[in-house]
Amino acid sequence: MFGRSDLHPARLAPHDDSGLQPERTSLAWGRTLLALVVTACFFLRWMQWHGWLAGALALGSLLVALFVWVMQRRRYRAGAAGIRDSRLAPALRSVLLVGLTVAGLAGLSIWGIVTG
Repeated sequence: MFGRSDLHPARLAPHDDSGLQPERTSLAWGRTLLALVVTACFFLRWMQWHGWLAGALALGSLLVALFVWVMQRRRYRAGAAGIRDSRLAPALRSVLLVGLTVAGLAGLSIWGIVTG
């Protein structure tokens, strides 16, 4: 039909998970990315009261969002390959890094509010 016999649908799919687990995970990381960008915007609004601390918090949020965005495609490919090979490993480093960074940003913002 397309002039190529190697375009079989089974060969195009990166995995055969009917629940589309890698897609759900990718959407969840996308929501995390959006939340980090929105948080950075809130920190920017604080700049008139908290100065450099709010700017540093906004920059930190944007850097973590950039990390999530850059790593998202790699995580998707790893998830699809893991399902295909029946060896799916969780992205513990990414989850821990983002979790610890968000906790640190929250702690610094609370400190800024209390002392500011």
